[in-house]
Amino acid sequence: MDGDILSFALLSLSSLLIIVNPLAATMVYVTLTDGMDRATKRDVAKVSCQVACVILVAFALAGSYILQLFGITLDAFQIAGGVLLFGIGIEMVNARTSRTKMTATEKYESIDAETVSVMPLAIPMISGPGSITTAVVLSNQAGQNNVFLIAVVIGAIAVSICATYVLLIHADSVTSRIGQREFRVINRVMGILLIAIAVQFVINGISAAFPILSGGV
Repeated sequence: MDGDILSFALLSLSSLLIIVNPLAATMVYVTLTDGMDRATKRDVAKVSCQVACVILVAFALAGSYILQLFGITLDAFQIAGGVLLFGIGIEMVNARTSRTKMTATEKYESIDAETVSVMPLAIPMISGPGSITTAVVLSNQAGQNNVFLIAVVIGAIAVSICATYVLLIHADSVTSRIGQREFRVINRVMGILLIAIAVQFVINGISAAFPILSGGV
């Protein structure tokens, strides 16, 4: 039992940390906040992480009810989520920013915006479709009545957002040590891990939807 809890905790943390991708958010944050003073930059980092955390926790807590409202089974959502994450992972391996994270238009339009905290940093850069889907799938795997496992998912969200916040407020130091070449290498490795997680989501969804394929009755 303890092993299952530990495995779920590691899956939750690794899945959310990879899909939130604090390093990629930092690279975009540096571009969007160029020319701002230090205090404004810190405010942008704080607000964007707060908004993203609220969104992910809300979907983690209400995800099952949202699926029930639309008549979507967890199995179907896991398969769809796995396909989405697989696509994002492929783009990471190819060293491209996923369009589910931010389109070129959103990035261009946000440069002249008075505030970039909510759009596009919090949404969709940090809490985009991929991270929202992951939060919903993990919370449903935990079970509505298992308060401890739900707390594990929320804890994984908090750790991912905290890691993002730390990198954002130290963005200048991070970017001075990590160039585009190093970023592409790290992004590709994380992409490979995300692809593996996505495939596991699909396998779990198919196995649950079609038990006969996994030897069930």
